[in-house]
Amino acid sequence: MHRLRTCAAKLRPLTASQTVKNVSHSGAAVSRTFQQWRFYTAPVAAEPFLSGTSSNYVEEMYFAWLENPQSVHKSWDVFFRNANMGAAPGTAYQSPPPLGASLASLSQAQSMVVAQPNVDKLVEDHLAVQSLIRAYQIRGHHVAQLDPLGILDADLEASVPANLATSSNGLAFYGLDESDLDKVFHLPTTTFIGGNETALPLREIIQRMEMSYCQHIGVEFMFINDLEQCQWIRQKFETPRAMQFNNEEKRTLLARLIRSTRFEEFLQRKWSSEKRFGLEGCEVLIPALKTIIDKSSENGVENVIMGMPHRGRLNVLANVIRKELEQIFCQFDSKLEAADEGTGDVKYHLGMYHRRINRVSNKNITLSLMANPSHLEAVDPVVQGKTKAEQFYLSDTEGKQVMSILLHGDAAFAGQGIVYETFHLSDLPSYTTHGTIHVVVNNQIGFTTDPRVARSSPYPTDVARVVNAPIFHVNGDDPEAVMYVCNVAAEWRNTFHKDVVVDLVCFRRNGHNEMDEPMFTQPLMYKQIKKQKPVLKKYAEKLTSEGVVTQQEFEEEMAKYDKICEEAYTRSKDEKIMHIKHWLDSPWPGFFTLDGQPKSMTCPSTGLTEDMLNHIGNIASSVPIEDFTIHGGLTRILKSRGEMVKNRMVDWALAEYMAFGSLLNEGIHIRLSGQDVERGTFSHRHHVLHDQNVDKKTCIPMNHLWPNQAPYTVCNSSLSEYGVLGFELGFAMASPNALVLWEAQFGDFHNTAQCIIDQFISPGQAKWVRQNGIVLLLPHGMEGMGPEHSSARPERFLQMCNDDPDIVPKFTEDFVVRQLYDTNWIVVNCSTPANYFHVLRRQILLPFRKPLIIFTPKSLLRHPDAKSSFDTMLPGTEFLRGIVEDGVAAHKPQDVKRLLLCTGKVYYELAKERKTRDLQAEVAITRVEQVSTTSVGGCMFTCHQEGSR
Repeated sequence: MHRLRTCAAKLRPLTASQTVKNVSHSGAAVSRTFQQWRFYTAPVAAEPFLSGTSSNYVEEMYFAWLENPQSVHKSWDVFFRNANMGAAPGTAYQSPPPLGASLASLSQAQSMVVAQPNVDKLVEDHLAVQSLIRAYQIRGHHVAQLDPLGILDADLEASVPANLATSSNGLAFYGLDESDLDKVFHLPTTTFIGGNETALPLREIIQRMEMSYCQHIGVEFMFINDLEQCQWIRQKFETPRAMQFNNEEKRTLLARLIRSTRFEEFLQRKWSSEKRFGLEGCEVLIPALKTIIDKSSENGVENVIMGMPHRGRLNVLANVIRKELEQIFCQFDSKLEAADEGTGDVKYHLGMYHRRINRVSNKNITLSLMANPSHLEAVDPVVQGKTKAEQFYLSDTEGKQVMSILLHGDAAFAGQGIVYETFHLSDLPSYTTHGTIHVVVNNQIGFTTDPRVARSSPYPTDVARVVNAPIFHVNGDDPEAVMYVCNVAAEWRNTFHKDVVVDLVCFRRNGHNEMDEPMFTQPLMYKQIKKQKPVLKKYAEKLTSEGVVTQQEFEEEMAKYDKICEEAYTRSKDEKIMHIKHWLDSPWPGFFTLDGQPKSMTCPSTGLTEDMLNHIGNIASSVPIEDFTIHGGLTRILKSRGEMVKNRMVDWALAEYMAFGSLLNEGIHIRLSGQDVERGTFSHRHHVLHDQNVDKKTCIPMNHLWPNQAPYTVCNSSLSEYGVLGFELGFAMASPNALVLWEAQFGDFHNTAQCIIDQFISPGQAKWVRQNGIVLLLPHGMEGMGPEHSSARPERFLQMCNDDPDIVPKFTEDFVVRQLYDTNWIVVNCSTPANYFHVLRRQILLPFRKPLIIFTPKSLLRHPDAKSSFDTMLPGTEFLRGIVEDGVAAHKPQDVKRLLLCTGKVYYELAKERKTRDLQAEVAITRVEQVSTTSVGGCMFTCHQEGSR
């Protein structure tokens, strides 16, 4: 009934031409609140009495009729009933019957109410149109023109969704037909196609939805369950004339395309037989990345960390990161000698770190491209970890200063599980980087594999839907569409701090590499590719026809860049030595000498004063905040810790507490991550206390040790090893002044993170001159859990040590430290809490950084003999690489018949069995605590040294 409360306005007829007219000449946006107006396309006569001041009278009559239909004349009653039931203007009014008319004629007039058009039909049509609009928002991307080649549907499906108007039976699906195309419908609040207009003819609605969602941009976003985010995206893509660029922006885009294209052409001319994994077919990637960086810089981002596969890496290094061209060109010289230690790596795996002025925003920006192996997506979590670390050290809690960009190939994005693991970390409190922009270089092929047999999902990007990340598919041969989408992606990340995916649908002009023949397996595709006009030529012709640039200006710009490349090529011939350290992606200013060497080859004592040990122990055995109720069982554990401190003893958990607490006092940030690390898999750590009465109220005593201590981060991870270990490795890259530890729930679980261990941790320094001090804690030992769940596979780590068993080391004064410097990582299996304490502190006090692999115990966590005295942790003490027991055999070595060498917890089992057999005088047991020594000779020298103390 409320539709007639402004009766005079609503009953006037309105034609289609009037409705599409701009209702606000001032330019102000019309309020988008839903009003149930009714519009008609056919010209009709206005009600004769609805003019001038009579409309006020009619309104008064209407309100009176609403209160009591009997209070007005019967003709008014009929009129209001007809109008309220949906009668068209001009037909609702019926002349009153003449005096003396029969009751039959009066009844006939009243029956007009039933004969008028049904309001239900009007509502149904509006709902149908709203459903049609929603169908385009949900499924329009399925019919978008995304493939530059025009031979394959990007979603691998040739049919058109039945609920789109472009389908064969589209209108009929909604109960509409062609006669409805010129009818005007009110627009719902969930679309922005009207601009300042609130109603449009159906024909115009369909046309605008087609322009928004079915051209060179396909938008997937309707799975997002946040209304504000959906409305934001709708406004960006539905607002009329949203994708407009001025001439200066078009010229900049053309210049970037020229650099991207001519760089690859230059490499092809100079080194036609070299693998370089060029960008031909997706040259638009360079302006895409630069657009994202420009917009992000304008929004305040100062540091961008990138990860990418090898395709296009050299182009990104040259034209995005701005690596000197001569440094890139000299990589093609097979006679170039490396000035650094190690093996080096192929040119399309190398990273780079560079700080420069962004010319668009005129602000400083730091760009870092991470080095990575051929495992295409393995670098994803590493980038995220480094980004998180940079945000942490800058106190950038919302990701406004530091952000990450990840580039992917279509086959790898769909096929590699690490992509999902990385997405899964994106919104976790201790792992979020507050939004990553993912750019997929969608070649529509994986090496030789057709996408139709390479994935089960419609798009390679469907994995991103699990975290409600919007996905923007765009035709790579439409540079302006790509530029617009990248601007929107950067704005999305800045607005919502969530992940977003840009899917650049393109092609690969050459094979998998420049020496590969793709016609063996994709003959039809590559026949079309050979006919395909380069995107630079297409766009140059477009701008020339628009009068934005002249042909002469275009050719001059190309000649200008060609000259830059030629001059750099000439300079590159003078480069005879390659410095891999010039390609570092994570430099540590001030930590090494200018030559990249350690400032010393000594390590100070790792012991602590007794006062400090007591202080840390007292905090570890108490609850440092008031009004906090802990579990009764935990009360007993803390009491037991307090008793140990009084007795000047530590167990495994308390020794770890002492090491962590002392480093925090020295300004060293500590981050411990992994599955269930807050409590500890074996319920021994308890670094996070939980109030038993208040939900989510926690206490971390480690953060209450000192007034100005460094922060301690301990976080349970998701049930992921590959992703989380990669993340922590990246976090450890950012600074040498942090102790970053990853603990496996059981030691054998590291096998699902083997790629990070094999490709990054073990060879990282040899390939990329990149040191890293990450610590792996791997619970190890046969404890009744079955063979495969007991061993952390120490043999694997020892096999990957760079030891040469045929070389006997020189036993110099700095032998102990130099031995560590010369190895690729340090492997230990401690048997005492004190040694565990020392090796953790040594990891930071060393003048360099090496990965540390620690095989941690399970049964020793509570073994009565596995305790250490404060005396073994005081100043002057240090990590013992080998422990010679101080027993009967040590005092009478002439009686010893057998010497056993062992590591870890098996010592206690051997000692028990020796005692049972009464062989203490005949059998000596020596523990090798540091297993990754350089040789057997070195091991024996270590034991001799420790035994002489």
